[in-house]
Amino acid sequence: MHTSAPSAPRYDVAVSDGAHGSVTVSPKSASKGSTVTVTVTPDKGYALETLAITDKNGSALNLTDRGNGKYTFTMPSGPVTVAATFMDDNTMLNFFVDVPAGAYYYDAVLWAAEGGIVTGTDAVHFSPDASCTRAQLVTFLWRAAGSPAVNYAMNFTDVDSGAYYAEAVRWAASEKIVEGTTAETFAPDAAVTRAQVVTMLYRFAKAQEMDTTQGGMAIREFDDFDAVPAYALEAMDWAVNAGVLKGDNNRLLPQDNCTRAQIVTMLYRALGEK
Repeated sequence: MHTSAPSAPRYDVAVSDGAHGSVTVSPKSASKGSTVTVTVTPDKGYALETLAITDKNGSALNLTDRGNGKYTFTMPSGPVTVAATFMDDNTMLNFFVDVPAGAYYYDAVLWAAEGGIVTGTDAVHFSPDASCTRAQLVTFLWRAAGSPAVNYAMNFTDVDSGAYYAEAVRWAASEKIVEGTTAETFAPDAAVTRAQVVTMLYRFAKAQEMDTTQGGMAIREFDDFDAVPAYALEAMDWAVNAGVLKGDNNRLLPQDNCTRAQIVTMLYRALGEK
C-alpha cells in the first residue's frame, strides 16, 4: 500500500497593525521556507512608519520591499508576528516625514523649507531633535539673507573652501555675525547653545537693519538669569522681548544646546511669523 509523505507543518502569521492603517498577509499560515506577502495600506493622510517581522524568539526577519506597499519574507520554522505603525504623511506636501503636522515647529520648518533656508538631513528627514551645529546655523542665516556673495578674507583654518558652509561663514564673518572660537578656528561641527543662537540672531537682525529696540520683560526675572553669559545679555533681552525666545518654566536655559527644530522656530519667530 502506498503511503503519502506527511505534509510539512504550517505556522501562523499574526498581524498587529497600529492605528491609521491596515496590514494583511498571504498566506495566513505557511510552512518553513515558504514566501509570505505582507500588504500595507495606510489610511488617507498617513504613511508607514515602521514594519517589523519577528519570529517566536523575538528576532527580526529579513524583509524585502516589493514596492506599492507590498513586502515579502521567508517563513521560519515557527510562528511569526507582523507589526506596523503609521504616522502623518507629510510627503504629500513634498515635506519631511519626521515633521508631524501637530508639532510646535511644523509651521516654522515648512516656512524655512519652502523658502530654501533649510534642507533635510536626507531626502525625507529633517531630524528635528538633532543638535544644530555652528555651520548649520550660519548657513540658515546666510540663506535667509539671500545667500550673498562677499569678497572677504577668511582666515579660519578649519573651514575648507569646498565645504557647503564656506561661503556662509565668509559672509557671516564679514558682517560680524560670527566670531571664531579662536583667531584661526571656527569649529563648524560644534553644537550651538541657546545663548550663542540668540546672539547670532541678534547680530543678524542688526546687520539686516531690523528693529531691535523691543522693550518689556526684564530677563533678570527668569530664574537662571545669572547663567546668561555677559556677551549674550543684550541679545537675550532682545530675543525674549521680541518673542523670538520663550522660557521653559521661567528658565532661559542659555547653556543648553539647541536642536534643529528649536533654531528654525526662532528664525521663524524673528523673520517669518506674521
